[in-house]
Amino acid sequence: MDHLLQHPPTKRDRSLIPSRLSERRLLLVIIVVAVALRLLSALYQGNTVQDLPGIYDQISYHGLAERVAVGYGFSFAEGHWPATRPGEPTAHWSYLYTSWLAAVYWLFGVNPLLARLLQAVLAGIFHPFLTWKIGREVFGSTIGLIAAGLSSIYIYFVYYAGGLITETFYMVGILWVFYAAYKILLESKNQNGGRYRTWVEFGVALGFTVLLRQVFLLFAPLLFLWMWWHLREEPIWQRRPRTIGQWINLPVIGGLAITTAVLIGMVVPWTVRNYLAFNTFVPLNTNSGFAFFWGNHPVHGSRFIPLLGTEAYYELLPAELLHLNEAELDQALMARGLQFVTDDPGRFLTLSISRIPEYFKFWPSSDSSLISNIARVGSFGAALPFILYGLLIAIRIKVGAGAAQQKAMIGLMFLFLTFYTAIHLASWTLIRYRVPLDALLLIFAALAVNTILDKTAADDAD
Repeated sequence: MDHLLQHPPTKRDRSLIPSRLSERRLLLVIIVVAVALRLLSALYQGNTVQDLPGIYDQISYHGLAERVAVGYGFSFAEGHWPATRPGEPTAHWSYLYTSWLAAVYWLFGVNPLLARLLQAVLAGIFHPFLTWKIGREVFGSTIGLIAAGLSSIYIYFVYYAGGLITETFYMVGILWVFYAAYKILLESKNQNGGRYRTWVEFGVALGFTVLLRQVFLLFAPLLFLWMWWHLREEPIWQRRPRTIGQWINLPVIGGLAITTAVLIGMVVPWTVRNYLAFNTFVPLNTNSGFAFFWGNHPVHGSRFIPLLGTEAYYELLPAELLHLNEAELDQALMARGLQFVTDDPGRFLTLSISRIPEYFKFWPSSDSSLISNIARVGSFGAALPFILYGLLIAIRIKVGAGAAQQKAMIGLMFLFLTFYTAIHLASWTLIRYRVPLDALLLIFAALAVNTILDKTAADDAD
């Protein structure tokens, strides 16, 4: 592993260990295993939609998709979480995932099991494939295969793949965004700014991910800044550009403009829909205000309570705001939530810190179901030592000549892990909100596994 600490493997190195043919075969086996396990999860969850641990939102997505499929639009027949009145429009739920589920119901009838099976197959193929691509490009073929293998059997991923919720496709979207960003980074070595079609792919990946979870949109400015910074031909402090265009690097700005245009093109139709439905400007979904308000409400004191119960959350809503429509209520609640912070910044800081154990929880608990404890300990609990060791190894990697892209990608992964964690520690924290990070963290776990295997082999040889 010492060679990795000097510089990550080049493509030439990666083609030797393992051979390209055996690598593809191993990847195929991993994908087959991933699909098989996810299909078993889908079959286990069956053709009914129940309030199962960690995936209770599937009841909402199922009911909403049924309404959309028969032409009622994005609304519920009865009053629904969080405070949506019967028959009134809602923008609380992912438009993309609801549309996907509604399309399955419209084409094949209301058949949750079929939707689960289709989702399991898609996730079983694309999740390990993209994990392999990122791991391979950044750390080498062997680590890419180990990472794909870990993702194929990771209990959380297997379990969520059978649930009718956004998590599974959202994780695929995150991996796609990172892979597209890295492709642009590699292309920039030979073509300043990268190919335009890759910028388009990057925009589609971003739009896909944001339409599943709008929280990812908050990371987009940092992601764009990172790309502009790392696509420069040389450090700004060493450049003496003769024109403004040279200083700002027009090819990169052009590429980012293409990506932004694609992203806007995917989001704006829903923004228009929201304005027509609520007569209020709502870029995408109406859930951030609810989450921030409830997550920072004084009811928690200075120690976060993960779940209060549906009725308890509704009772916390100010009575004088309940006449507002969903969009107006979401915005009013965000203002109230921010007021909680300004009224007592110390409590906000303490409350945010108190969320850390819940966010990174890996131990069993008496208030969790058997399946939740098994998934938690058997996936994140088992992987955590390797994740921490892998993160440490990645920090110590020294970049050799021509390997700056690998170090830049590691930096981007660290940036996202930190930013995404901070967002949830400041608002509302549940284990399922951390699980998307596991998609990237398993790549670092694979790095640790490979290091341990290398050291073991070296000791045996001695």
